[in-house]
Parts: sequence; structure tokens; C-alpha cells
Amino acid sequence: MAEKLTKASAREQIWRKGMVSGTVYHGGDDVLDVITEAFRAFAVSNPLHPDVFPEVRKMEAEVVQMCCAIFNGSAETCGTMTSGGTESIVMAIKTYRDWSKAERGIEYPELVKPKSAHAAFDKACHYFGIKLVEVPVDPVTFKVDVAAVRRATNRNTIAIVASALTYPQGVTDDIPALAKIALEYKCGLHVDNCLGSLMLPFLPDAGYKVEPFDFKIKGVTSMSADTHKFGFAPKGSSVIMYSSSHLRHYQYYVAADWTGGIYATPSIAGSRPGAIIAGTWAAMMYMGKEGYVNAAKEVMKMSTAILQGVRSIPQLKVLGEPAMSVICFTAAKPSLNIFNVGDAMTNRGWSLSVMQNPSAIHICVTYIHTRNDAAARFVSVCVSVCVCVCVYLIYVSMHICVN
Repeated sequence: MAEKLTKASAREQIWRKGMVSGTVYHGGDDVLDVITEAFRAFAVSNPLHPDVFPEVRKMEAEVVQMCCAIFNGSAETCGTMTSGGTESIVMAIKTYRDWSKAERGIEYPELVKPKSAHAAFDKACHYFGIKLVEVPVDPVTFKVDVAAVRRATNRNTIAIVASALTYPQGVTDDIPALAKIALEYKCGLHVDNCLGSLMLPFLPDAGYKVEPFDFKIKGVTSMSADTHKFGFAPKGSSVIMYSSSHLRHYQYYVAADWTGGIYATPSIAGSRPGAIIAGTWAAMMYMGKEGYVNAAKEVMKMSTAILQGVRSIPQLKVLGEPAMSVICFTAAKPSLNIFNVGDAMTNRGWSLSVMQNPSAIHICVTYIHTRNDAAARFVSVCVSVCVCVCVYLIYVSMHICVN
């Protein structure tokens, strides 16, 4: 069995070449060894039964509190762990729906969401019968249009969504400006930091400027952060945080009179894998602040090199001003189809992320890229691909003219 598992895993190890955008957030084999030990020790644990597994419950509480501290929460800031960014977002929107109905009397809830915000917000609104009000982003900065958010917000708005950072272009919305609107309308403000993860908050210590985005801003009432990304925790690990335990109360589900006894859960799942909680705790304890700062330095050095390289290619144009390690680019002229460039990169072994509205491709630089000198290889292939595609287009146009 061990041999079969090893062979199966080996067939999926192409990500180790450092040619995949995002997807795998590998903190190094030493971190993987720590996680593996945690999995072995807590493989059968289940926090649904804290009386049987008190250590896992303690680990979960410590992971949440570490994240609250990282994102500048107060003594009141709290939260729970979830299975990923989508569940964190879904839980937040469910919380705002129930909170706004109980305390503000809102019967027809609305959520104001930037076009660039994650599709999990759309999913949450679909699940919970909430009207989704989508607002545009600035066509140059790709940050949400703050004036449009103000126009869209009304007495039925349960929350406003902001991203730090957005998945498509990797920019951070003007969260202080959105917080003012949320305070004015007495609604929630959720900051989706799933992609920023545990790297964005450590950028200042790594020597990079970061726009305000966390609980330091008055008006930010909840945040989601994926510990399984730049926290280097095992997949299936995220944290949803709230500015107060009073707000978090509306996330819980309790069935007090079930014949099987009291059934209470903090998130969607009943039984949850304690091994993932233990793996997350172990990864964070192993990395520590110093480890995360050093990782941020290396990732940003590689990101800066790729960003400068892409900007040096005349056929390409970077969209927005990257806030971290997502570099999104499109064709500089309409005559070049950026998807042709993406297909050519795929044929050369690169797995990039395809964007739409506007058409673009992006690379999310991760720690694994820093182990493979990815910048020089990526830029070199981009240059050759752009030249080849442009030559082919010239050939096709000349052929059409001749015929």
C-alpha cells in the first residue's frame, strides 16, 4: 500500500517544478514533516466531542487567537476554524443575515459586493436567499468603486464586502473608505483576506508597504483568512474572525431538544478532522513570526522580479498595482489575444490562472517558486511566447492578404 501511495503521489508532484500559479502553498519539506507528525498523532480526533478530544479543541482556540492577534484584533475579537475560504465566507454571510434580522429587523437582506470579490459570496447569497448587489471596480486600479458602494448601500444592507487582496488582479480595496460607509449605515464590513492569508500582515516587517486592511480599522466587523495558503497549514484550514463574541453568536447552530442530546456546531460541519486543526497549529507554531516574515521576503523578492520582467515585455500590460504576489496581465494591444499567450504558456509546462471581464491571465507567486528560480524562467518563456504568437499573427494576416 505504501508503494502504491508513493507512486500515486509522485504522479502529482509537477507542482514542485515551480510552474503552477497558486494552488499549492508548500512551506518546505520541513514544515510538511511537522504537519505529517501532527496528522499521525491526531488522525482519529474530532472536535465535535471536546470532552473526548480536549487538546484539539485547545489547539483550535489557539489558532484562532493567534490569527486574531496577527490581524490586530482586540480582546473581544474571536472566531472559529473552517474548512476553507468558501466556508469562512459562507459562515460570515449567514451570521450577518441572522444578526440583521434579529437586531435590525431586516426581512429582505442585501449584500453589497464588488465585482472582483470572490464567487463564494455569490454562493452564500444563493444559499441563504440574500439579494446580491454587485458594484463595479475602477477600470484602471481594479479597486472597488467606493462611490458606487455608497449608492448601493441602503437600510436593507446587512454587510459590505471588501477584499485584501482580490483574486483576479491581486489588489486591495480601499477598506478605510468602505468602513466609513459601513459605520454610517450600521451594517457589517467583511474583509476577505483568504488570499492575503498569513503573508499580507507580515509584509511591513519584511520591508513592504501595506494599505490598511484589518481590525485596526474601526468598522471592520469580520475577516476571513486561509491558513492553508501562506500559513502553510494543511489544505482544509481557514479562520473566520469577528470583532466581538456577540456577533459570532449568530454563526452557531444549536438544537437543544434533539432526542440524541444537545447538538451544537460552530460552522457547517458536524464532525470535523482534528488532524487538520492539529496540523495547522503545528505549522503556525513551527513557523512563528520570524518564519513567516522570512517567507514573505523570499516570495516578494520573486514576485517583484516577475512583475518587473512582465512590465519589460512590450506586448504585455500589468493590470492594477499588485498588493502582494499576484501578477495579473493582459495584451498591450487588441491585436494580441492574451488567451493565445496563456495556451502557449500551458504548452510549455506553465499552469496559469485564466481571468475574464477583462480577459487576462495571472500568476500567484508562492513559496515553491522561490525554490526554483521561477522568475528568470517565467519571464524568458513569456518573451519567447509573445514573439512567437505575434510572428504567427503577422504570418496569418499576410497569408489572408495574399489570398
